[in-house]
Amino acid sequence: MTDVLSRRDLDFLLYEWLDVPALTARRRFAEHSRETFDAVLDLSAELAHRFFAPHNKLADAQEPTIRPDGSVEMIPEVKEALDAYARSGLIAGPFDQRIGGMQVPTTIARASMAWFQAANAGTAAYPFLTSANANLIAAHGSEEQVDTYVRPMLEGRWFGTMCLSEPDAGSSLADITTRAVRADDGSYRITGTKMWISGGDHELTENIVHLVLAKTPGGGPGVKGISLFIVPKFVPTPDGGLGERNDVTLAGLNHKMGNRGTTNTLLVFGDGTYSVGANSGAVGFLIGEEHRGLSYMFHMMNEARIGVGFLATSLGYVGYRKSVEYARTRTQGRPVGAKDPAAPPAPIIEHADVRRLLLAQKAYVEGALALGLYCAALVDEQDTAGDAGTAAEATLLLDVLTPIAKSWPSQWCLEANNMAIQVHGGYGYTRDYDVEQHYRDNRLNPIHEGTHGIQGLDLLGRKVVMQDGAGLRLLGERIAATTGRARAIGGIDAGRADSLDTAWRRIVDLTDALWTAGDPAVALANSTVYLEAFGHVVVAWMWLDQLLVVGDRDDDFYQGKRMAGRYYFTHELPKVGPQLDLLASGDRTTSDMNPRWF
Repeated sequence: MTDVLSRRDLDFLLYEWLDVPALTARRRFAEHSRETFDAVLDLSAELAHRFFAPHNKLADAQEPTIRPDGSVEMIPEVKEALDAYARSGLIAGPFDQRIGGMQVPTTIARASMAWFQAANAGTAAYPFLTSANANLIAAHGSEEQVDTYVRPMLEGRWFGTMCLSEPDAGSSLADITTRAVRADDGSYRITGTKMWISGGDHELTENIVHLVLAKTPGGGPGVKGISLFIVPKFVPTPDGGLGERNDVTLAGLNHKMGNRGTTNTLLVFGDGTYSVGANSGAVGFLIGEEHRGLSYMFHMMNEARIGVGFLATSLGYVGYRKSVEYARTRTQGRPVGAKDPAAPPAPIIEHADVRRLLLAQKAYVEGALALGLYCAALVDEQDTAGDAGTAAEATLLLDVLTPIAKSWPSQWCLEANNMAIQVHGGYGYTRDYDVEQHYRDNRLNPIHEGTHGIQGLDLLGRKVVMQDGAGLRLLGERIAATTGRARAIGGIDAGRADSLDTAWRRIVDLTDALWTAGDPAVALANSTVYLEAFGHVVVAWMWLDQLLVVGDRDDDFYQGKRMAGRYYFTHELPKVGPQLDLLASGDRTTSDMNPRWF
């Protein structure tokens, strides 16, 4: 079986580039060491290959179904894998010790989850969502809510979801219609419908903890009226046991093109199927204050956005590794210039165009993994930095990079999957090989947790202009620090620094020009183009920073890194120029197109 990720690459990024062991000097991580980090990664790789990867294709072929009694049926291997994951304790890794966690750095926890996402995206979705759910409750819930809901989730006995979208509202959360009314006992009664809820119903755990956005009276129009509620599948008893079945009904399963092993559900809250008490509606418990639900939910949404970027990266990475293995063993044709026409066919990796496809994949997936781990390191910095200024800078930089960390891997690691199919030729789009499934699984990620269009609007409309452009300036300072080091080294690295600086200056100037014009409709009309150009420049920065660590070291791993970085600067960064030209032109083609003309 092909290793789904490169441990050598992870070691390079975590230890040689980011120097994660330096975090052990901080009080939160003082009980850890390089050895404990390695143990987490070793265990993750072992469990991913032993329990998750073997049923990836089976779960895709035999997706969950609804039994006549309304419960969910799925292949038993999913539960076996998740039970093994629960026994490992990995889900508790980054959480506080006081609630049962191990206080592992977020950077290590993200690297750990990447093994499972690469091995089996569908099964990995359950603990991925549970961890994000538990993080939100731990950050914004009461102590009682933490004890009641977070602890069982960290033990793997309960799983969690996020319930935002509705059939008619989609990503427009201002238009949700789910309602919450306070009951006499201080709880709330929730009524409404939620759509596209991953992990929304199953028999994998004792209970499911739904985080539900709903509107409460008196909060004003749009998002101002939204509050956030814990709505468990079974209402806990005072002693922490399972009480009555809550009035949350599985109304249907959505059948997606990928991630088929994850139940994706239509849930109805409060339709009377499972009545609880005298009041109608599903029992919900308010998190924090009324009418602040969306601000709380962004804690989980931003974590999920970076997580989706990791998922896209992991799927691109496993497809890349499988296409390399295939190209080494598949023989066909003879290289250009071969002198003996009677020579046996060569492995296709000998053909230049196949190497182009592999090198592009390598540049995409390794650049994306660096970006994701860099963002994870910023989370550790904001949470544990010794001074408030450093922590605030990490938060600001993370705010700017989150749309990129979500969208860039979702676009370019999907393209890596596309190229992996191409490397396999006619076999690539058959189900006899894995790469077609990896593509289908990954095709969901440009939509998951906000489309490219939404991320572009967020980046250009909010993130680069907030605090009078402070985040954009800070990112520019970090890029300048890297290009300054590259110029001090000289040679080819200095030339790459010049190319990167030129592209970055154009982005800064264009950002200013777009907003100086004073017309948001024009400024945001091509925000997706802005997002793509911005992301390509950021990943060029990731590559240059890695190359400065690689230096002139000469084994196969470092040579491969060097060539992937070279490819990125010669083939990928130049793509930004025409995009920036388009933005500079003030093109209004999309906004001028009349809907009647389609």
